[in-house]
Amino acid sequence: MKTIPAEKSKETPTLTSASYEELMREILVRLGEDPAREGLAATPERVHKAMKFLTKGYQEDPEALMKGALFTVTYDEMVIVKDIEMFSLCEHHMLPFFGKVHVAYIPKGRVIGLSKIPRLVELFSRRLQIQERLTTQIAETIQKVIEPQGVGVVIEARHLCMMMRGVEKQHSAAVTSSMLGCFRNEEETRSEFLSLIRQRPNGV
Repeated sequence: MKTIPAEKSKETPTLTSASYEELMREILVRLGEDPAREGLAATPERVHKAMKFLTKGYQEDPEALMKGALFTVTYDEMVIVKDIEMFSLCEHHMLPFFGKVHVAYIPKGRVIGLSKIPRLVELFSRRLQIQERLTTQIAETIQKVIEPQGVGVVIEARHLCMMMRGVEKQHSAAVTSSMLGCFRNEEETRSEFLSLIRQRPNGV
């Protein structure tokens, strides 16, 4: 009787013994370049340093970041931090996407230091990402840590994987949102948030 082989278990990929710089030199060779020429001699080291910075979010704890600046208050109106600049790398092509993040929440006894919200955005954006996941990670972390009445997050971004390759559309933007708690359940709250992030300050 013919036996059917058991399905191979999915194993976690192991690191090779090659250094990051050696791998980058191999990529340059495969692209048809000479990694020893003057303009490329230091490129592997530069790329390594850049990638460590652009993916440093893997070494940071979002909940620990947020818990370091929690304050007890009686304020229960909407708090908005909008137009937060965001730069990340698409996990599909490792090309940049960039744009603005708008975050709002309604406190329920606690608020977070305003500077922590841009830092939370940066933490999650410094990982290989897709815009949809980035949006929900920001919202869910705020909801989990400070337990507000609700959270709303909107991201507007342009993706170089669409602009430089593929469909090559230069003026298209992707908009994603995550609404939790009262932002999801109450149309008036959601509409107020969306209206406020469209407003421009005087002189802008």
